[in-house]
Amino acid sequence: MLYREAINLAINEKMSEDTDIILLGEDIGEVGGTFRVTEGLLEKYGNKRVIDTPIAELSIVGNAIGMAIAGLRPVVELMTANFALLAFDQIVNHMSKLHYMSAGKIQLPMVLRMPQGVSKQLGAQHSENYEHMLSSIPGLFVFAVSSPNYAYHALKKSIEMDDPVIFIEHELLYNKKEEVDKNIDLDPFKARVVKEGKHITIISYLKMLDDTASVLDEIEKELGCSCELIDLCSLNPVDFKSLELSIKKTGRLVIIEEGHKMGSFGAQIIAWAVEELFYFLDAAPLRLCGKNVPIAYNRKLELASIPTPKSIKQDIINWGRKSGL
Repeated sequence: MLYREAINLAINEKMSEDTDIILLGEDIGEVGGTFRVTEGLLEKYGNKRVIDTPIAELSIVGNAIGMAIAGLRPVVELMTANFALLAFDQIVNHMSKLHYMSAGKIQLPMVLRMPQGVSKQLGAQHSENYEHMLSSIPGLFVFAVSSPNYAYHALKKSIEMDDPVIFIEHELLYNKKEEVDKNIDLDPFKARVVKEGKHITIISYLKMLDDTASVLDEIEKELGCSCELIDLCSLNPVDFKSLELSIKKTGRLVIIEEGHKMGSFGAQIIAWAVEELFYFLDAAPLRLCGKNVPIAYNRKLELASIPTPKSIKQDIINWGRKSGL
């Protein structure tokens, strides 16, 4: 099924099981969501459980926090992660902290879903990636959804949790199609080994994972090596154990992300690897990120500001040769 259909199915199945699950968001009712993720749910569950909200992200998240405190299990859709900035006071000062500040007396079983990333000519204010900020906030679980199968299982687990979850999607993945195995017991916190290899550990997530996978054969052929490709899946906490096993095997590390290089999420992964696994590394790690510029509307400039399959391939080949592969 499609990525967006997998998310819809997960929400639908959980709502049918638990009447405390409430949906909130802009245009999620009659319109079915900007990306058609909530299509059909208003007709099935009514406007008391599928609530179209005003264009007011601070209010949306604040109301969801109140609902969660009162015993409901809200699932919020923000139209884009860029608009989450308007709700950062609620996310940082309340959603992430109230359980801790109340000595565990307050629980916030809520999920905040948001698509992000460089799509196609949506301009600087609609094209950002904010996982580096969201994953740095103590008290939040943060998942990054790269596949329909993971989306289905991880969202169901997220809705079941009694803690606040940030569920990050990518705008260009909603029509990605994949088999969804409803019978497996998927652990949303565990990194996924997409392809095994012996010489380079390549770590990525969201759309950059697919872009990297599309040129992996060419990279291996050019360098005469095999690459291990890992989907992080969980950004907070990170499954460092799986990463450690891979890096100890390969001795080389590459991380690829769409966000800007300054203060990027990947910098944290590399800092950990250098601190904890320095003597297992055979070369300096490589970090491929977006440029430190606002995302342009012009399509050529937009693509020039982020890693693309072509640039990923060339950068890894150049780095591999310099590192002795």
